[in-house]
Amino acid sequence: MAVRIQFASLFASLSCSAFLPLLHRRPILSSPSHVRAPLQRLFSQALPQPPHVRVSAQARRFKEVEVASASDMQFEAPLKIIEYPDPVLRARNKRVDTFDENLKKLVEEMFDVMYKTDGIGLSAPQVGINVQLMVFNPVGERGEGKEIVLVNPKVSKYSKKIVVFNEGCLSFPGIYADVQRPASVKIDARNINGEKFSVSLSDLPARVFQHEFDHLQGILFFDRMTDDVLESIRPDLQALEKKYESRTGLPRPEKIENRRRKEVAGFGRS
Repeated sequence: MAVRIQFASLFASLSCSAFLPLLHRRPILSSPSHVRAPLQRLFSQALPQPPHVRVSAQARRFKEVEVASASDMQFEAPLKIIEYPDPVLRARNKRVDTFDENLKKLVEEMFDVMYKTDGIGLSAPQVGINVQLMVFNPVGERGEGKEIVLVNPKVSKYSKKIVVFNEGCLSFPGIYADVQRPASVKIDARNINGEKFSVSLSDLPARVFQHEFDHLQGILFFDRMTDDVLESIRPDLQALEKKYESRTGLPRPEKIENRRRKEVAGFGRS
């Protein structure tokens, strides 16, 4: 309970207008008098919630999660955002078992590149580090809001209520589209010091978490889009595929034109 109260206080003074759009901020056209989100709207333990589904088995995309070695955690600053269709975004992400100064430095660098690219959430594979680590700050401004670090996160429950939200992604620059996700989730994770905790999230924090959690499962946000929504961004995805070929001299590792609609792994399937 103490952990939940601590996390709830993180967002008590945040403005809704600072939250939109998700994961990659654009100019906001709403009035400066935008209504502030009360604490009860952000954290699900403060309000009666729709029925939740207990997750009997964590996402099965990768049946076994390996432990990250020292070499897996190596990186060079400044970090750079990995863009679709780089295969790093589909690779297995290993569990973090070492909580040291190197991890703290990696987290600092992830926040740094997130802010510089106008993001509000970022997963380690998006900067080329295939480990179970994510960071986010719903305000998206350095020195404002609260910086959240989740290591080895797991989902224990998710809401039956599904909501649609217009999402963006730093790995898909300039692309925004509607994605359906559960309205709230309960998660278990470790903090940057390796301490275990549980927290229930709803509304925007839940949305940010689920988007980044998908990255840790090798799932990209267009995997959860309906066929009609996907069709609206198909030319943009193809442009990124061509950009990858031009930049690397390699054939694109995946093609949106070859995509077949299928159920994606994990909780809250679309």
